Amino acid sequence: MKIIVFGGTGSIGRLVVEQALERGHEVTVFTRNTASVAEEQARLTAVEGSVFEIGDVAPAIEGHDAVVVTLGNGSKGAVRSRGTATIVAAMRQVGVRRLIVQSTLGVGDSWENLDFLWKRVMFGFLLRKAYVDHVEQERVTRDSGLDWTIARPAAFVDGPRTGEYLLGFGPRDAKTSLKIARADVADFVVSQLTDNAWLGQTPALAYEAR
Repeated sequence: MKIIVFGGTGSIGRLVVEQALERGHEVTVFTRNTASVAEEQARLTAVEGSVFEIGDVAPAIEGHDAVVVTLGNGSKGAVRSRGTATIVAAMRQVGVRRLIVQSTLGVGDSWENLDFLWKRVMFGFLLRKAYVDHVEQERVTRDSGLDWTIARPAAFVDGPRTGEYLLGFGPRDAKTSLKIARADVADFVVSQLTDNAWLGQTPALAYEAR
């Protein structure tokens, strides 16, 4: 498939690009600075532009089979939600329908969950701006009318792949904060390019120790 990745120079985005190339996909990385795309490969193209400018985004998306979003939260404003909104508008404009969004931190789309973290958990208070942006990003994605999938990990751990992961939480683990390796998040995102089982869904990814 021919895909374009927004956020492809970030920690998870780089893994998505790497794994997509390994599986034979043709990859375009949309970035503010093409010099940040470290390695040139035959099936890798870098396009420079602003994720907030539909005039930059729409031409870059045109002709691709799928769009992957792994945007982070910038210190100067809401990158995830604003960027995703621009990407959704551009996809509608050029007629590309498959959207795969990597969400973050397991906050989910619940304002109740967000308020709980803000009031009860210290890092929830410190990161509330990022959480608000995350919740808004999921809303934009769900309301897009596109063929979307959101990959939502419970929490992150750095390092190599830790083993197999599960899609969704079992009844006993519904309120448990489990961990998943970054590589497993990337693996799931790339798998969605050819797997339609999770269209229109937001599966949580839970790591199961083996």
